[in-house]
Amino acid sequence: MEGMDPLEALAGDLRERLLAGAGAGEEDLPGRIRSLVDREAGVLSEERRVELAARIAQRAFGLGPLEPLLADPSVDEIMVSGVAPVWVERRGRLEGTRVRFERESDLRDAIERILAPLGRRADEAEPLCDARLPDGSRVNVVLPPLALDGPALTIRRFRRHGLSPDDLVANGTMGRPLLDFLARAVRSRASVLVCGGTGSGKTTTLNVLSSFVGEDERVVTIEDAAELRLRQPHVVRLEARPPNLEGRGEVTIRRLVRNALRMRPDRIIVGEVRGPEALDLLTALSTGHDGSLSTVHAGSPTEALRRIEVLALMSDVGLPHAAIREQIADAFDLVVCQARTADGSRRVVSVAEVVRVASGPATRELYAWRDGAPRWRAALTDELAARLEAGDPPRAPADSAAPAPRAVPPGRAAPGDGPASSRGVGPAWRDDGPPTPLGAA
Repeated sequence: MEGMDPLEALAGDLRERLLAGAGAGEEDLPGRIRSLVDREAGVLSEERRVELAARIAQRAFGLGPLEPLLADPSVDEIMVSGVAPVWVERRGRLEGTRVRFERESDLRDAIERILAPLGRRADEAEPLCDARLPDGSRVNVVLPPLALDGPALTIRRFRRHGLSPDDLVANGTMGRPLLDFLARAVRSRASVLVCGGTGSGKTTTLNVLSSFVGEDERVVTIEDAAELRLRQPHVVRLEARPPNLEGRGEVTIRRLVRNALRMRPDRIIVGEVRGPEALDLLTALSTGHDGSLSTVHAGSPTEALRRIEVLALMSDVGLPHAAIREQIADAFDLVVCQARTADGSRRVVSVAEVVRVASGPATRELYAWRDGAPRWRAALTDELAARLEAGDPPRAPADSAAPAPRAVPPGRAAPGDGPASSRGVGPAWRDDGPPTPLGAA
């Protein structure tokens, strides 16, 4: 890793001089910066002096050396650890950069400029903090003594213009038949849970699925940090609030979910379920608010339902496991699992139907990405089959990808299944084994 750019070091030194002379003149700040540069770095070319003045301004009232990275549309995430070189994520892969903070105090100043306008603070008494930039990018801060190598700052970029359904098809997240299948499920008011690991693209997929909600429906979104951008005309966006410096004023996602039930929603979309609000969401979905969407951290559809169960138990209501599992079986219709592959791309790797067995809810795979190809099977339950049949018919695939399954009752073969279909697609994956129950190992 190469050392710091000499211009960066000079910009840091001149910023200190600028701050030391604050209030000692009549010029505006840009004018003072340019005068300082012309006086102290006159040997540089005009182009380099303009660049130096811009870097000083960034350090004075921006985020310093991070500003060029924030302006780069290819950067998805920025990771800072003390004065070490900054790392970024581009197209799903991590890359080292030559960008770095010269002093830890400069990094702390940048963190303060992020948190101060939001009424947040991070210090030794409260060294953890979550916030977001004005453009919606998510920010996480960890300060010493928890961060051993200096303040840790992570910025996950927010794309003002989110990806469209066609974008997900173009970048390989899902094929056209799968997109059409999920679109029919959302339009027919199936409740969908999207799961995956950190950075797998769950929120992006959730945002795309929400685009299939009807424009005549009232939608209430609930998030810890607002990221969803729905395009429907009747959307109410709610965001949780952390406690203030006195430890008061906290509004949790759980309270917002409860309140949303009084807001006459047609659909409730929870950005991510990560706590006891899971029980309130299950209650809402089991009492008439079908068609809702949410995400959860989990590596498979079965793990997703198991995690929802664990989170619901955190509510301290004292319900038996069997009662919570019954609510899970009633609440969700489909679980979509997404993963980030070794090459950094994101892909939907599984779609499972939630079915009921003797022990409660279970999952049965309808779609899987296996051996580099999509594999389908027919819907299992009459209820879901009828619901999807009522949805919009899928468009004819433009390529030779495997066709989406038509919703057919159990016991009948799905059209297109078999060793090879007349469209030239590969063999459909079929598994007549039992569903995977929630309590299975």
